[in-house]
Amino acid sequence: MTEKIQKVLSDSPAARWSALILLALMMFFAYMFVDVMSPLQTLVESKRGWTPDVFGTYAASEYILNVCGFLILAGIILDKCGVRFTGTLSASLMVIGAAIKFYAVSDLFQGTGLEQWLGSWWTALPGNAKLACLGFMIFGCGCEMAGITVSRAIAKWFAGKEMALAMGLEMAIARLGVFAVLSLSPFIAMKFDNSVVAPIAFCTVLLLVGLINFLVFRVMDAKLDRQTGAGKEAASAEDQFKFSDIKAIFSSKMFWLIALLCVLYYSAIFPFQRYATNFLESTLTIPADEAANLFRWFPILAMVLTPLLGSFIDYKGRGASMLMIGALIMVVCHLSYALVLPNFPDKWFALLITVVLGVSFSLVPAALWPSVPKVIDGKILGSAYALIFWIQNIGLCFVPKIIGNVLNSVNPGVAQARDLAMQQGTALPAYDYTVPMLIFASFGVVAFILGIWLKREDKVKGYGLELPNVK
Repeated sequence: MTEKIQKVLSDSPAARWSALILLALMMFFAYMFVDVMSPLQTLVESKRGWTPDVFGTYAASEYILNVCGFLILAGIILDKCGVRFTGTLSASLMVIGAAIKFYAVSDLFQGTGLEQWLGSWWTALPGNAKLACLGFMIFGCGCEMAGITVSRAIAKWFAGKEMALAMGLEMAIARLGVFAVLSLSPFIAMKFDNSVVAPIAFCTVLLLVGLINFLVFRVMDAKLDRQTGAGKEAASAEDQFKFSDIKAIFSSKMFWLIALLCVLYYSAIFPFQRYATNFLESTLTIPADEAANLFRWFPILAMVLTPLLGSFIDYKGRGASMLMIGALIMVVCHLSYALVLPNFPDKWFALLITVVLGVSFSLVPAALWPSVPKVIDGKILGSAYALIFWIQNIGLCFVPKIIGNVLNSVNPGVAQARDLAMQQGTALPAYDYTVPMLIFASFGVVAFILGIWLKREDKVKGYGLELPNVK
């Protein structure tokens, strides 16, 4: 009897969880770089002459090229070229973009002819900010491409197994990067004489480590494909990716419900992270490093709960319900930031709101990303993830700029007064963040309504969003 019973690499728990760790660490380092300047807003104002609207433009720049179509191209590349090629390309783009941003804020660039030319060209941004935006754009292309690649890779390695738990753990490890950098960034800056450059240099080196991690994963993934026979035979004509499949994705109501819920929810989370340190600094009248240390607890409960919730979805289901509950919690937290915290400016209360917001940040992603394979055909899953990320990036691109402009408009003269106070060494005037926080809360209200609609569609059409993943 010659029956073949040999298991493939992904059937080994040690192998598939090792692959997950390699992927998650790459995203851990990427998330660190994303928020490395978030706790340095006040410092970059004094060291490089930025204002809130300049900082908002910088924060938005991460997503500009993705919004202009790169993410759609990334999804096509992923479906056409596979996980290994796309992941290597994305990790390399992150390193290149980080290096450009590092040079832009370094002392080597300040006062050069290029900086002066950039400062006088096109729009009234400092030359260093324009080059930093370019680097952040390139990094953002790599980071978002890496995000969809990692999601596709996990779906491949954990198909029929603990997919939601794996995705939850990957997100938890990545968010640990936010926790780490919100403390490390101001700490490193102070250790190097209030340097904006040192934290960016540190995180750039970590991105190189992330690239090496993915190269190791490439070897494992190639072995898995050899064992399963993937790539040995050309797929049949009906199984091959076609550009017309994009039309099928866009015509799916479930796709649009998930995508719109995603963009609204994340537009109230990631742009808020950019301003959170300065918001707490202004509202509680505390130093920037103390505010950063307080907000760093935001991802902690999310980091702990997301894998547990992912495991719950794997075995019990209720994904659509979690999306609704998570959006509702976010609304309550942002309304508390806007209306309650300014009247009761206690650090323990701010910490409580921040940690509870982390609960929301565990509920929604844990349910959102494992839901996509349930409503989209596997052969175009990469493109579906890319299009969701693309729509998400539209919000993430414009919302930080909108918030920066609103912050300036509702605080007339405060930016100039802060600049003068920095020169004189006196106390900095505080920004009033009430209107920006209400804007964030309004995003959550619409996301909650979409969650109700999504659950209703699932009940009628039977996509299985409320059902467990493990068969």
